[in-house]
Amino acid sequence: MDNEPKHPSKVVAKWPKDNKVKVLERPSQSPDLNPIEHLWAEMKKRGLARRPTNLTRLHHLCQEEWDKIHPTYCGKLVEGYLKRLTQVKQFKGNATKY
Repeated sequence: MDNEPKHPSKVVAKWPKDNKVKVLERPSQSPDLNPIEHLWAEMKKRGLARRPTNLTRLHHLCQEEWDKIHPTYCGKLVEGYLKRLTQVKQFKGNATKY
């Protein structure tokens, strides 16, 4: 339950109430703190910059770009989690620079 306005299914919204499941309150479209989302954004940026012309080429480009990502980059994404979390708390779930 991410409170995303694109997913307004009444059945999904009703299920937690019917099953006494407590749902955390959070603003819709709040910043995603998951480091993998930042990695996917980087992959998307790299892949689009190379302008693939078909799915096969896109697949090869993704593999090449994935191999170029150094483990320290991933480590920095994880290390930056606390900073992102602190800023999200400070802005009460609203937009941040992340």
